[in-house]
Amino acid sequence: MKLRIGFVAAVLVAPLVVSGTTSAAQPDRTPYYWQVPDADERVLADLGFDVEHGVGGAVQVVGDERIAARLRGMGYRPSKFDTVYKEVLPRTQGVGVQSFYGGYHTSAEHAKHVTDVAAAYPALTQVYDIGDSWRKTKGQGGHDIRAICITKKQAGDCALSPNSAKPRFAMIAQLHARELATGEVAWRWIDHLTKGYGSDAEVTSILDTTELWVVPIANPDGVDIVASGGNSPLMQRKNANNPTGCSGATGGVDLNRNSTFKWGKAGTSRCGETYQGPSAGSEPETRALEAWFRQLFPDQRGPGDTDPAPVTTKGVMITVHSYGNLIMPPWGWTWNANPNAAGLRALGQKMAAFNGYTVVAEGDTTGTTDDFTYGNLGIASYTFELGTGSGSCGGFFPQYSCVDSLFWPRNKGAFLTAAKAAKAPYAS
Repeated sequence: MKLRIGFVAAVLVAPLVVSGTTSAAQPDRTPYYWQVPDADERVLADLGFDVEHGVGGAVQVVGDERIAARLRGMGYRPSKFDTVYKEVLPRTQGVGVQSFYGGYHTSAEHAKHVTDVAAAYPALTQVYDIGDSWRKTKGQGGHDIRAICITKKQAGDCALSPNSAKPRFAMIAQLHARELATGEVAWRWIDHLTKGYGSDAEVTSILDTTELWVVPIANPDGVDIVASGGNSPLMQRKNANNPTGCSGATGGVDLNRNSTFKWGKAGTSRCGETYQGPSAGSEPETRALEAWFRQLFPDQRGPGDTDPAPVTTKGVMITVHSYGNLIMPPWGWTWNANPNAAGLRALGQKMAAFNGYTVVAEGDTTGTTDDFTYGNLGIASYTFELGTGSGSCGGFFPQYSCVDSLFWPRNKGAFLTAAKAAKAPYAS
């Protein structure tokens, strides 16, 4: 999630048993979303709370009863808004045995999916290893970060070169590991494109003229940590690096604060959920993604903050996060409008016609992925925030069935709109 700020990773635990008897009443360790009236999210974030934007712009804090007690001790009046964990339904047919929390796929399953798709559709796909996760760079297991190119391949297509004959649309997902629905939507996007070529006229037209690139899991180490909780997924947002020695899931670097464009200022709390890292681009995942973007897209914007990308600019990028029902263009680093604000808003509204999301730029953070791709390269860039704030399809851990009942059908048309716009995203 681009703008969410925070701290706590809460896990369901069993009561402590001592000498065969249950101890005195233990505090409720169940994590909730707490509505906190009259709170300033920046203040709470600086104090180490896991802060979210709630309904109607209200501030929410994620945590268990201990967190609520801490807020009460500071004079706030938190009230329970919703549970973090939803009822885990029986797995649907065809879900892999490695899946967790009702059907969500692990990093390994996503990697296998990309490999299997490439084997099944060689005339449409090309897979690249674009870099390593932090654990892999340290010899601690980890993963390759995989990107798949999907198009009706002609000579020269799907090359890692910015001088492509076809315009390009790029999608990355699960940069924040705990945002479970995002990787699943990317999975369905890959399948829709490959299975639809030759039978779906819209998909066929797009693949004949455009390259579609997808990184379904941008933070695979973090997803491993989340999945290790099984039916009570751990609330790991960041990567697996822990340069400041924080405890539990408060360790790591927020990869959506670590990009090299306008890095700094937002995410300085060392154990906060938005910790920006010790330096710009310090994390291997960040470096891999930024190098990949530069291989896909030429620099099409001037160096000044107010230099617009020309109307002839090609390329669209979407980074998929949750939750909030938002489409957010740059800037994130400032509340000032970006120099292509009108064009970005126009395309955002075309996408929002399918998913009903609100198109809004919120400039309260730095080092974000979409600021990098727009700021350095000029391509039309957006953060999508999937999902509502409450109910079975709300929050970070919606029921798995919500992917097919809500998130995918609502966003399919928006993604297709973005792909078709890649040839001229700023044209009226």
